[in-house]
Amino acid sequence: MMRLLNSYFFWSYERGSVQYDVMVTAILLFVFVAPRFIDFKDKPVATPPIRSSEVLVKSGRDGNLIYEVRAEDLGNASTDAERCAALSRIVESISDDATLESYQPVVDTKGKIVAYDARVRR
Repeated sequence: MMRLLNSYFFWSYERGSVQYDVMVTAILLFVFVAPRFIDFKDKPVATPPIRSSEVLVKSGRDGNLIYEVRAEDLGNASTDAERCAALSRIVESISDDATLESYQPVVDTKGKIVAYDARVRR
């Protein structure tokens, strides 16, 4: 029994043998079936635009646009009114006929605000 486990662990079987096929099948089953039954607690990471001059524009569910603006681009805006004014200024510089409806912070995995999603009506 120990010899069998050693040979599987050190992958000592020739390609095309039954044992090799069993190991490859077990690996493929784990890769494709395990995510359905095991919660790996992985989530997509929010990534803001790379450069400060960039604004990421996404399509909203209701047909409106969502502008993702880096938190650093808002300057020293600390109150709600200052953030709204800064976001409006950035959005209006890109699209003249857009008005800011609402915004919400985008946080990274550590809970730090890295950007703001500004929902915009055209």
